[in-house]
Amino acid sequence: MVRSDRRRSRAPAAPAPARPTGPEKVVPFRPGETLTYDVSWSDYLTAGSATLTVRDKRPSFGSTAWYLIAEGRPTTLLSKLYAVYYKADSLVDAYTLFPQRGSVFSQENGRQRMKETRFDQPKRTATFQMRTSTTMQQDQALPGPTHDGLSALTAMRTLAFAPGASSSFAVSDSGYLYRVTLSVAAKETIKTGLGSVTAWKVVPAIRDGKGQTVGRGLAVWISDDTRRLPLRIQAQLPVGSFVLTLREAR
Repeated sequence: MVRSDRRRSRAPAAPAPARPTGPEKVVPFRPGETLTYDVSWSDYLTAGSATLTVRDKRPSFGSTAWYLIAEGRPTTLLSKLYAVYYKADSLVDAYTLFPQRGSVFSQENGRQRMKETRFDQPKRTATFQMRTSTTMQQDQALPGPTHDGLSALTAMRTLAFAPGASSSFAVSDSGYLYRVTLSVAAKETIKTGLGSVTAWKVVPAIRDGKGQTVGRGLAVWISDDTRRLPLRIQAQLPVGSFVLTLREAR
């Protein structure tokens, strides 16, 4: 169901779902962790920077959640050609590592867009809303426990790494559902701002609702240590090749 409405009436708040049972998931990060990346794009050696921050762990939607924030900005030179800013955040349930709520704010040459998805994982439903000059909202049926982009990267850090291991899950992004399958390849040595680090190469395969492949050249390298840091992220997109390389971790 899709509806567009200029009026921003507020529906009564739904009761918070019950907290998931069992212990919290063991994770390799802590509140305050901040990862800073250099972003290269096509022929630009450094096109911008990105940060991924674990802001805190807080009570949320009747449970407890990790609050994650990712931000991206171009270099000063590129910003003069094309001003852009992205910010994504996600409340990731500490007991399941699936999202409760996620949003993406973008500002491109003065045009702003806010996308927000609220998940009800027990009921297998989500509500997606996009706000520009108008507001569009749609309800979404989920096939089961479903990630957003940030929670998927977070869950990737908790995998049991071994050559040939694989994992599959659903991802909701901008009101669309995708099936992501992760395949673990052999270890490699990756050059980063931290020096040369041994890492597991994880290759995601993404398919849309019609079973068609989405994205090319996708790969993530996760450090083979207790912190399980995403050292490098790469993707081939229609507008060029993007690579994020970890510069600093604190």
